[in-house]
Amino acid sequence: MSLELQNSSSIIPHDVVQSRVERLGYPSKSAAPIPLDRLLLLQGTSLGVRRQVDHLLALANRGLPRMHKDRVFGHTLRAVKTKAGEVEQLQGRSLRYSAMVALGLSCLSETVQRQILGGASASELAEITAMDAAVSNDLGAVALAAWAAAEVASVHAVPLFRRIAERMASDTPCATVECAWALIAALASREFGDTEDVVTLATTRLMVGRAPSGLFTHTLPPSAGGYMRAHIGCFADQVYPIQALARLYMARGGDDVLSAAEACAERICALQGPAGQWWWHYDTREGTVVEGYPVYSVHQHAMGPMALLELREAGGTDYTSAIIKGLGWLNEHPETPTSLVCFEKGVIWRKVARREPGKLSRILSAATTGLVRGWKLPGLDTLFPPGKIDYECRPYELGWLLYAWLSGGAIAALAAESKSENQRLLREV
Repeated sequence: MSLELQNSSSIIPHDVVQSRVERLGYPSKSAAPIPLDRLLLLQGTSLGVRRQVDHLLALANRGLPRMHKDRVFGHTLRAVKTKAGEVEQLQGRSLRYSAMVALGLSCLSETVQRQILGGASASELAEITAMDAAVSNDLGAVALAAWAAAEVASVHAVPLFRRIAERMASDTPCATVECAWALIAALASREFGDTEDVVTLATTRLMVGRAPSGLFTHTLPPSAGGYMRAHIGCFADQVYPIQALARLYMARGGDDVLSAAEACAERICALQGPAGQWWWHYDTREGTVVEGYPVYSVHQHAMGPMALLELREAGGTDYTSAIIKGLGWLNEHPETPTSLVCFEKGVIWRKVARREPGKLSRILSAATTGLVRGWKLPGLDTLFPPGKIDYECRPYELGWLLYAWLSGGAIAALAAESKSENQRLLREV
């Protein structure tokens, strides 16, 4: 199968964060110089938290090789009980996670990339993922693969953007996170090909899901979620739009774009739990928490910081205190005394959930608030107390961990003045 690609060999290379900082300098749109080395930024606020993140980054390098097999990353590394004791088993395959890991690994030196990938580089992983995504029906996988191909391998994946554009232009509903990824991919690839249609279509769709509270719904349009879910947005539905809009502002400007990202960030930070929890389900109409659990580890150490740090680098508000508070939950979580971080195994256990059948609390809370605004069943914490650990770790969690803390400068490269038409070069694979 032939995959039509466009390539530019002169995209900003990703070695280590400090070299990227030195190459890029500061984004000119920012009101003031903003440090792009996120670890130094963290160190200037809390040396202890800097050491915590360094420890987690080392854990990611240790754990990712266990999750990689036959060119792609698995769906999850799950702890299972056997007659010989408890072991971790790699289960499934995931194009989405392969693309996310490619983005994270691109922030490391090529030597470390090849150690983790068994001889391959992050760029090669991104290209393989783009080719595999060409036959995928998963819009999220297609968008993530297009993003990774552009940012990591300097490749404009024409067939992927053609499919994204068709989907964005259709009346078919889509998930908010998929729309945000499509916008990010289009911005990443605009140096190497024409993605203007996807930028426009994805931006229009994304803003449809923005509620007056500043929060984003789970599906676009919101009505596609039905009466029980139309008002619900999860944490992921907030962080990826913040990230996408921060990047859009860097690429094009527009106070309305930055204001939308700011409003969403302000709301989730205002709703952050007392122990730093990034809660799971929100009522986008009221700007309140519908159901807090599960609390996902990746939200605490990667996704929350990734979105808020990119917003700051785009000239937005500094939410370092909320980021640090979120990281603190990994060390001290009131729901359970059991540690979630296992360096020896190279894993961070996935989440802390309620002790309940299925997703009962989320279903009930969505239904009651859908019927009557603000109506929550009393006694959920007593009936279904939080404290159940999900003993699995997914590759994207470690990939986003690397990307969140080592990709400083990625959005600075999107500044409109950095665009250069003479960087385009056509290549077919």
